[in-house]
Amino acid sequence: MLNDTTNNYLKACADWRQKFLAMDQSQLLKALPEITIQGDYLTLTLFGRKFGIHSQTGYIVTLADLQPAEVVSQLNIYTLFGFVSPQAHFRDKWVPFRELSGASPFAPAFEKNVLVPFALTFSGQPDKLARACERLGGVNLAHADVGYRINSFDCLPIKFLFWDGDDEFPAQGNLLFDASATDFIHVESTVSLAIEGIQRLAEAAELEIKGPLFQM
Repeated sequence: MLNDTTNNYLKACADWRQKFLAMDQSQLLKALPEITIQGDYLTLTLFGRKFGIHSQTGYIVTLADLQPAEVVSQLNIYTLFGFVSPQAHFRDKWVPFRELSGASPFAPAFEKNVLVPFALTFSGQPDKLARACERLGGVNLAHADVGYRINSFDCLPIKFLFWDGDDEFPAQGNLLFDASATDFIHVESTVSLAIEGIQRLAEAAELEIKGPLFQM
C-alpha cells in the first residue's frame, strides 16, 4: 500500500525530513528550477499532483488539501532533493532502466516487479491506458500501441510504452528514462518513480494492479 503506516518507509521519511532541514534551500532552488515558493512551502509537481514541502518543518503535503503526502511521493521528493547534482541537466538520450548508471544489478527485479505488472494491468485495455496517460499530462508518442511521455518531476520525464497482446503473444510494456535520470535522483528511486507512475495510471484508468508490483 502506498500509505502503509506500519512499514519502514515512514522511518525513512522521518530521517529524510531531518536531512532536508539541514539542506541549503537556496542551492536546491538553483539545482531544481521547477521548485517554486508559495508561502511557507517549496512546491513542485509529481505526476501531475502539486506538493508542498514546508520550509521550516520539512513535512510534505498535497497542496490541494494540505494533507500528508503518500509515503512513496514523500520518498521520491526527498531523494530528488538529496541526490540532485548541481550539474544535472536533461540530455534527451532515452534508455531502458538497465542502461541507467548503476541500474544493471536491479534490472531483473525491475522487469519482473515493474514491467510485467505494467503489461498485465493494461492488457486488453489500451484505450483506458491512453486516457489515463492524458489525464496525467502525457504527450502522445508513436513508439508503441500506446506510448506517452509523462513527467514524473518536470526534470525527470519517463516514456511509458505498451504493446497489447494477441492470441500468440502476451502484452508487453517498457519504460524509458533520460540518461540524466541518475544525475537527479538515486537509481533505486527511479524504481519507486516507476512504481508511482504505474499506480497513478491504474488509478486514473480505474483498474486494479495485476502482478507482483513492488509495494511501498
